[in-house]
Amino acid sequence: MSVRDEREPLDPRTTSLYDYALFRHGIEPDGQVPRRGYPLPDGSPPEPSGKHVNGEQFRAEITAALAPALADPDPVRAAEAVHLRARELGMTHRTLRAHAARLDLADEDAARRTARQLTRSGTTAAAVGIGIALLIRLGEPEDVPYLKALGTLSGLSSAASAALDPLDRQAAALLVIRGRHRSELLTPLAAAIASGDAEAVRTALVTLPDEPQALLFPRRIAEAADLDGLLRSRPVDPELLAVAGRLLHRMSRDLGRRPEILDYLPATSVYGYFVGYADRLPPTPQLHELLLSTAFDLHSGPAALLNWRPHQRKALLGGLERLLDGPAWTSGAEPLPAAERRRADWIRRTGRRPFAPAPAPGSHPRWEVAVVHDAPESNAVETRILVDGLPLLPALFSQGPGNGPEYLIDTGALRAGPEPHEVQLAEASCTEGCCGALYVTIRRDGTEVVWDGWRGTNGPQPPAYRFDAAAYDAELERVERDHSWCWPARNTARLLGAGLRERPELVRRWDLDVIWVGTDWREPHTTVVRLAFSPPDGAEGPDGTPQQLYFDWHLPDDDGLPPQDRAAAALERIATSDPKHFAVLWGGSRELAASLGYNWPED
Repeated sequence: MSVRDEREPLDPRTTSLYDYALFRHGIEPDGQVPRRGYPLPDGSPPEPSGKHVNGEQFRAEITAALAPALADPDPVRAAEAVHLRARELGMTHRTLRAHAARLDLADEDAARRTARQLTRSGTTAAAVGIGIALLIRLGEPEDVPYLKALGTLSGLSSAASAALDPLDRQAAALLVIRGRHRSELLTPLAAAIASGDAEAVRTALVTLPDEPQALLFPRRIAEAADLDGLLRSRPVDPELLAVAGRLLHRMSRDLGRRPEILDYLPATSVYGYFVGYADRLPPTPQLHELLLSTAFDLHSGPAALLNWRPHQRKALLGGLERLLDGPAWTSGAEPLPAAERRRADWIRRTGRRPFAPAPAPGSHPRWEVAVVHDAPESNAVETRILVDGLPLLPALFSQGPGNGPEYLIDTGALRAGPEPHEVQLAEASCTEGCCGALYVTIRRDGTEVVWDGWRGTNGPQPPAYRFDAAAYDAELERVERDHSWCWPARNTARLLGAGLRERPELVRRWDLDVIWVGTDWREPHTTVVRLAFSPPDGAEGPDGTPQQLYFDWHLPDDDGLPPQDRAAAALERIATSDPKHFAVLWGGSRELAASLGYNWPED
């Protein structure tokens, strides 16, 4: 960033925000940008509180106010009009930017000239924000220095990073990790990147704590640090290779949004470095876990959808298989603490799964039960669907992973019968009511099974998928028999859930319904039965909705019983005792709880 020579105080009424940003950068003793950016100049117009109108009204008002100005061939006159109209609209800066970025433009060249006038000479955050929003669509390389400078101002970094994304990924990423991160953990890395010292960047990168809070934006960290460039000059640096593997795996995780790995442009190159030189790393249990997780990502996770060269992904998986079959990884281990035993148990149960041969293209889908092991105390289970060797769900739905096998496989939901039926394949990590779910209709058509009637996809309607019915049924039978992925508590949950489906009267006699049977997210060695109580009188709350209470019954696997005996004992207890007396109340209607004598759970 160039530095403005002027050191005298600036007049916010006449000084452009671009000049102000350069001025602030120039007067900082160490030249470092604050984590939340420089404050806007004193005397800047306060941001309006915003109008209470719906989105269509916002769009109509902003279009009527700005479209004529943006079509004006004179950028100076147009920019003056935008300043005036932005003030008159009285909308929040975020609202103005969001709608300006999607405006229908009569003359893109004229709008681009106006956007440049606003970003170079604009004096208010509202008008400059509109200029930046237009450059998200219209920006060119000559706009990069202005966007980088304006992105250092509080409130403008998100829009500036969006405009920089197609032009300068590293600059965009630096704005993101500087402006969005809620802790100081990335401050040393941001400072090192701003300094341009590659060795300092490498040091800051390899010393990042391996914890979720520090690696919240893995793609942006890799882009800002130019991880690919660092590996190109240091391909056998063990610390750098290890952090590259951790960042790649975190990018591949499904956290209720589009997996970041799909937008990381150098992903295939960085995978090549990490897998190709992984034999240079010390064979620790943590690395074994990371390498196996990487194999899952490449085999059936979103990373499989990257733009690989022919046979490149297969070669990487082959390299991981040979490495993990080597003596350094298969030799016996000394007695381990509990957390390490859990990791070793996950490796033992799932170590061969990502290396299974793929079925012939087009013959049938393949279902893979993936246990995502992100920490010794955490296991997330999802059903992955492979078609022609590639994962189907990440390409269609980005808000959440595939539903668990207890729902998709154990219930027979995927079986194709004489009548078409709809199946929910995935649900948003929040809730379906919030961000949706993915559905498909499954039907049998002669000698084929057809998947069509898609609902909830992120993009265009997918085509109908047709599979050979005999191969389809055989694959379902295989996966229904395969419980090798299970650990004892999950086996208990699977058997208990099946028993409750076969004998629904066990809970109905207590006016209960089964919501879910599985394992605790943070205590995976505890089986959880989640139940809902509805009073027989159908009592309703003040808002007219039925009153209910929600209970969780926790069954740790520390009683020494095998899963089948633990599940049988649990079913017997439900048959003879009201679960409301031994399960834990966790939510529902306070009024109903009080009327029945239950103590409301503390927050």
